[in-house]
Amino acid sequence: MRSAALKASQDHDDQLFRLLRQLDIAPQASQRSTAQALGVSLGRLNALLRDATAAGFVKIGDHDSKDKRQRYSYALTTRGAGEKNRLTDQFLTRKFAEYDAIYSELTGTTSGFNPLNYRTKLMENNLAPIPELFVSYDSAQKLKAEAGDLVSWDLTPRQICDLELLMNGGFNPLKGFLSEADYNGVVDNMRTADGALWPIPITLDVNEKFAGTLEVGQDIALRDQEGVILATMTVTDRWTPNKAHEAEMVFGADDSAHPAVNYLHNTAGDIYLGGPVTGIQQPVHYDFRAKRNTPNELRAYFRKMGWRKVVAFQTRNPLHRAHQELTFRAAREAQANLLIHPVVGLTKPGDVDHFTRVRCYEAVLDKYPQATTSMSLLNLAMRMAGPREAVWHGLIRKNHGCTHFIVGRDHAGPGSNSQGEDFYGPYDAQDMFREHQEEMGIEMVDFKHMVWVAERAQYEAMDEIKDKDDVTILNISGTELRRRLQEGLEIPEWFSFPEVVNELRRTKPPRNKQGFTVFFTGFSGSGKSTIANALMVKLMEMGGRPVTLLDGDIVRKNLSSELGFSKEHRDLNIRRIGYVASEITKNGGIAICAPIAPYATTRRAVREDVEAFGAFVEVHVATTIEECERRDRKGLYKLAREGKIKEFTGISDPYDVPASPELSVETENVDVDNCAHQVLLKLESMGLISAS
Repeated sequence: MRSAALKASQDHDDQLFRLLRQLDIAPQASQRSTAQALGVSLGRLNALLRDATAAGFVKIGDHDSKDKRQRYSYALTTRGAGEKNRLTDQFLTRKFAEYDAIYSELTGTTSGFNPLNYRTKLMENNLAPIPELFVSYDSAQKLKAEAGDLVSWDLTPRQICDLELLMNGGFNPLKGFLSEADYNGVVDNMRTADGALWPIPITLDVNEKFAGTLEVGQDIALRDQEGVILATMTVTDRWTPNKAHEAEMVFGADDSAHPAVNYLHNTAGDIYLGGPVTGIQQPVHYDFRAKRNTPNELRAYFRKMGWRKVVAFQTRNPLHRAHQELTFRAAREAQANLLIHPVVGLTKPGDVDHFTRVRCYEAVLDKYPQATTSMSLLNLAMRMAGPREAVWHGLIRKNHGCTHFIVGRDHAGPGSNSQGEDFYGPYDAQDMFREHQEEMGIEMVDFKHMVWVAERAQYEAMDEIKDKDDVTILNISGTELRRRLQEGLEIPEWFSFPEVVNELRRTKPPRNKQGFTVFFTGFSGSGKSTIANALMVKLMEMGGRPVTLLDGDIVRKNLSSELGFSKEHRDLNIRRIGYVASEITKNGGIAICAPIAPYATTRRAVREDVEAFGAFVEVHVATTIEECERRDRKGLYKLAREGKIKEFTGISDPYDVPASPELSVETENVDVDNCAHQVLLKLESMGLISAS
């Protein structure tokens, strides 16, 4: 009886799968044509349609046709598209299992196809297409119209990157944002609930207000920042994560010095949503469109070129000569073709922007053999998760058709923690990748530390040089490179290509010609505005760059007049100041900001915004609260003491003293001119203004 019930259930699922598939392929077909395609009677088709409609998989509408026999139209709903994807996995898994059983019976050996939950694991050939989460073009048009009436979520830049790779198969085997069970498994042991290896949580984080409007089982539309509907999602899970635990397990420490941990606590929403995604269209990119390839587009290219082995090189930095030698060696070692696969999504704050980097890649691509080298751009939002990220990068490259992957020393490392030590060991990433590479189906090529041997005029791997004491070994670190660029110093040709250096100098001129931001912070009445005004006059006297003062009171009057003084509103005011300052900095000007800015987290966010384009100089005006009260010309402190002004910094609201500002100035018994001169001397020592 149990066997008969199981078979009946399978038959029903197969018929439902074929129905949903047929409606996706030919939504305008008549009932008779659809029944013929399925090999069922009209009566059975109507029964299937009734069941599918009742389950919310199919939507019935009137058909605008001259053929009176074709009165109705049928279209997949958002839920129906998701169910079709699930049934496709189930159908293929069972059929592969049946094939394997027959193959074993006839040959006495296994076919190598194992019944697994995810069909893509069966496709060991790196050239075979992998599944995407998109519906057909016709279904997408109908779904887009239907999704217009759904509750929608405007995706953040990171979420857009994640969604793109979910939809195009880059995050295969994931079929959407992680459920709570999958999330817990990934966080705790790098595996989804069904055991699939996956090291990084891919979650849709939202705010409490939005989450409170949703019911489990509800469909929502996912939009980009312009309001374009990219996909729909069925919300199967909604939960409040333990972010401290996630930070400890995924990133190794709950330390906000890690950029992803800082993002987790201070930017990401408090509620996670999980559920399958139905793709409607790819995010639109207006830059370098010819170089943005989906996994299946790359696999098709490799098939066309006859590439059986492909080694991928992950990079978020410009390519220099050491990188070229490294990639050459890796390709030779693996006997493989080379895919330069740089990340152009979100990377580490302060990295060179992707526009500049891609121009650098283009400038040196002709240094590589054209027949065996290709470049494609990956719209990935990096987490800088070190060992886990290396495994993640490997899985992503496997999905893109690569057979080998270069794992670097301190791969995807974020730098130093709060104690000044590296978050990860230099070879932790390689060790973790090596541990999982057999299961992943992609081989690691070790990153070699390449140095220039002057006597032999060539790059060599440091650990392979036998005569270290007898030769001159040269190397330039990333920090030293940045210093030379900032100060306009020579960068030798043995280190980098002139084309790359020229491009970097064009984007990053010497520091004394770049824009920058001076950000004063301190109590009300500390003297911030007065010193800022004096500094502005001195810089304008020097000339060379436009100078803009963004005083807290002036900004509130002109940009933030609707805001109050709650923590939320004060944060928003500071973020507005930071945005304007970053735009001024980006365009080569000098921004001087003088708000109270009491919260360290918000000041850090502004710093990251500005440092994407130039220097950020934090100046703590360290006047004591007692002195500020004594100077209180406006009587604000008196009113705050009396409780007539709520949430007043230093009285009823905290002030986070800057832990490591670029400069701290005392104003008690020090005249304004002297304070402003201290700032000028600091700017000069940082190379931001000329000494002459």
